[in-house]
Amino acid sequence: MLDSKPASTPSDPSAKVHQDSSTPYPDIPSYRRLVGRLLYLNATRPNITFSTQQLSQFMSKPTMAHFKAATRVLRYLKTCPGRGIMFPRDSNMHLQGFSDADWAGCLDSRRSISGQCFLL
Repeated sequence: MLDSKPASTPSDPSAKVHQDSSTPYPDIPSYRRLVGRLLYLNATRPNITFSTQQLSQFMSKPTMAHFKAATRVLRYLKTCPGRGIMFPRDSNMHLQGFSDADWAGCLDSRRSISGQCFLL
């Protein structure tokens, strides 16, 4: 991964992540570890939250397309290693919240996915 080409966004905007019939990923535990580590990074890197949430839906049957999407998130993180959430001690913080839903955007189950974003 260290020699891979950096990505400018965490996911391909034109690609829909869904349970397709492409080649199953052979090493399911390594996919789960990778997505689990990305979920851990969500605490300080909210810019990867949507992509990571999409990938976490396929923990039981990941495909090569899902693994490729997960490695794209890693390639994106490579472009901005110094970014993250910093909480300064002496500042007046203002909490602001947003929410959104995609209204049955999942191609497999037609379920809605919602998300929230809170800014300080």
